[in-house]
Parts: sequence; C-alpha cells; structure tokens
Amino acid sequence: MFETVIGLEVHVQLNTRSKIFCSCPTSFAEHQNKNTCPVCLGLPGALPVLNVEAVKKAMSFGYAVNATVNRRSIFNRKSYFYPDSPKAYQISQFDVPIVQDGELFVVKENGEEKRVGITRAHLEADAGKNIHDGEISKVDLNRADTPLLEIVSEPDMRSSEEAVLYLRKLHSIVRYLDISDANMQEGSFRCDVNVSIRPKGQKEYGTRVEIKNLNSFRFVKQAIDYEVERQIEAWEDGVYAQEVWQETRLYDTARGETRSMRGKEESADYRYFPDPDLRPVIVTDAMIEEAKKIPELPDEKVARYVTELGIKREDALVITAQKELAAYFEAMIAAGAPARSAVTWLTSELLGRLNKAGIDIANSPVDAETLGRLIARIEDGTISGKGGKELLDHLMENDERDIDLLIEKLGLKQLSDDGALLAIIDEVLAANGDKVDEYRGGKEKLLGFFVGQVMKASRGTANPGKVNQLLKERLHS
Repeated sequence: MFETVIGLEVHVQLNTRSKIFCSCPTSFAEHQNKNTCPVCLGLPGALPVLNVEAVKKAMSFGYAVNATVNRRSIFNRKSYFYPDSPKAYQISQFDVPIVQDGELFVVKENGEEKRVGITRAHLEADAGKNIHDGEISKVDLNRADTPLLEIVSEPDMRSSEEAVLYLRKLHSIVRYLDISDANMQEGSFRCDVNVSIRPKGQKEYGTRVEIKNLNSFRFVKQAIDYEVERQIEAWEDGVYAQEVWQETRLYDTARGETRSMRGKEESADYRYFPDPDLRPVIVTDAMIEEAKKIPELPDEKVARYVTELGIKREDALVITAQKELAAYFEAMIAAGAPARSAVTWLTSELLGRLNKAGIDIANSPVDAETLGRLIARIEDGTISGKGGKELLDHLMENDERDIDLLIEKLGLKQLSDDGALLAIIDEVLAANGDKVDEYRGGKEKLLGFFVGQVMKASRGTANPGKVNQLLKERLHS
C-alpha cells in the first residue's frame, strides 16, 4: 500500500493596472509587444521600480490565510534563460518572501476538515509568451513583468481530491479578495503540481515529480491520478529508480498522460542573489492597516449563513464557493426571499437551468432581485411552486422583470378564495360519490385523489394548502 504526497505551487496574476516594476499596462491581450518598455525588455541601464499595489495585494492574501506578513522582504534574481525572458533572469523572492507560514482549511466529502499549510507566498515578475507558428517561434513580451504571487503549499495533500479542494478554496479566496480575476483559461491562475509516493508508514518522501502549468481543476485531478498510477506501477515492477526521477513533466490533455519535459532544477541551479537594483521592501504601518481591511471570506460567510440564516452547512459551502454566487444569494434575501427557499431556488432551479444553457451565474438572464420577488410570491401564496417554475422558465427566455404583471399575464395566480374553491370541491365530490364513501369508510389515502381532481378542475390554479384544508372539512362533515 502506498501513500500519495502532493504539494502545489500556484501562480496568481495580480490585477494591478501597471506591471510590477514599470508603468506599462497589464492588459497584455493587445497587439504583440505593444505594452513594453526598456524595463520589460531588460535593456541595459533600465532600472526597475516596485509597484506598491502589488505588495499590498500580496499582504492582503497573507492576512486572509493567517500567515506571517514580513515587514522586511527581499527581491532576488533567479537566473535562467528562455526566449520569453529577455533579462535571462527573473526577479523573484527567495530567502525572505513577503508572506510565509499560512494555512487554509478544506472540507472533504465525508465532512472531515483538513488543514493545508502554506509555506510561502512571494512576489515575482511573469515571463512573456512564446507563439509557435509552424517552424517559427515568436515572442510576445506584453505579459513580461506582470505581477505574480506564487503560493507554495506544504506537501500536506494525500489525494487528487484533496488537491482540487485546496485549489478551489485558494481560487475562491483570491477572488473574494479581488486581487486577481483568477481566470484559469487565460493563465491568470495556473498551477504546478509536485507528486510523489511512498510506502505507508515510511517517513521519508519519495522522488518528487513536478507537473507544470495545469490550467483547470479537471486537468489537475487527471494529471495527479495518472502520475500516481505511473509511479506505483514503476515501484511494483522494480524499475522505480529508473523511471521515476526528479524531473519536470507536462500533462498531455489529449492522451490523458504525463510526459517528460526536462530534468528538475535545484534552487542552487538558479544562482539566486539579491537584486542589486531593488532595495529591501519595508512594509509601513499604513500599508498593514490597509491590507488588513479584507472582505468577509468564504469560511466566515459559511459560519454566518449557518448560524444567522439557519441553512445547512453543505448548502452554505456550495453557495460561498463562488463570490458571485454568494452575492446573488444575499441579493435574493434582500429582495424578500426566505433563506431556505432561496437556497433551493438558487442551487436547484436556477443553477440547473443555467448549467443546461451553459451560462454562469454572473451572466444569468434572471437577476437576483427578480428571483427573490418570485420566491416571495410563492411564500405569500400568490402562486404555487409549480407556477413559480413556469414563471422562471419564462424569465429565462424573456427580458421581463415585473413579477406581479407576469403572474397576471401568464394566468399563474393561485385560487385561494374559499367560496370559489368550495364550489369546485363540491362538484368533484358529487362526481365521485363512491370514492367519498370509501374515504369515509377508512380509506383516507384517497385524499390525494380528490386533491388531484380539484387541481385538474381548477387548471392548476387552486392553492394546494387551501384545497387540502377545505377537502378535509367537507369529507369529515
């Protein structure tokens, strides 16, 4: 039996307006090499100047994960050469990062809470982008020097499921903090996975393999599962030392397998040394005070939803996983929807329709206030639950927002008048005298039959609660 050991290195592109060491815009989706300057291009004599906003965003993350935010940190030069790195080094932090010794907690499927340590989070400059065009490769340096926060976990995860839970939680936190859009498809939230195995009970770690640049939760899980299986098979076949060595691998999404890319460098290979053009970063009291003003984060929202709103913890975890989903939920409640009903209509009814249509909550054709008012009309008996679903279907396809006007227009208003309902009930009972006798003879399950007949006669407009009450009164009179 083997134990899997996983650690993650996550690169988060910070959403500052300018780059980390110059004033060029960070909107790199422009014409190639438009947003560049002598600093980005690494030209001789160009001097970097640190972007203080990037520092404050990194500090906010540190406080959000209960980490130590160092008052003094240092930038280093990390030496390596790739075509997309014109300086032939990367400005990063090594010995003294801005953030270290943090933690976050994830909840597993069985309800167990697991702590994952965060070793460090350091600032660094991103590289450019290689564009391969047939036999020619081109380099776009618009992204060069975009500020990155690299978040390095402890090797605390023991399965691909735990790794994805950690990654989702991290993704959620940086979006709640509004320090990054964390768009995985565009590369502003990307992940390197370190995987090894060891026999259960062994303290020493096995040989660590790094899988680079995974940009979806699904691919992270698939890559880990494949790599774990590959390493276990090598061990069982007696070729572990030959086939599993410290290297960097890529995940081939088309074939569902990892492939060798290059040998994995040690820190000594990068020849780190303090950057002579950048002084140590000294954090001021004013910066600390500003960085500590962080919004309500997912864990705090979960606790509040459970204690104050009385919803289930599992539902609270689903709703708070996305910043936009939590905001939508709270707007529904502000519009008059009771919390528990809001949970059902948001997670089951609306999200079910959005998923089917391939739309995310941020682009929902039905806004939160409108759905909140719809639920309020169900709660006060104006329409039935069935009518509410019909109304929601209409809202998904039509740009109309006046709930009361639509209820009248679609004929969804429930019939709750006692006199009108009793007239229908009396007609149903008169037409089914034999079943009335059976009911009164003890076959009380027939109540459902009578309710169905009344609903049918009223074309679904009768208030079911009223129908049940009035039927029982008539049948027992």
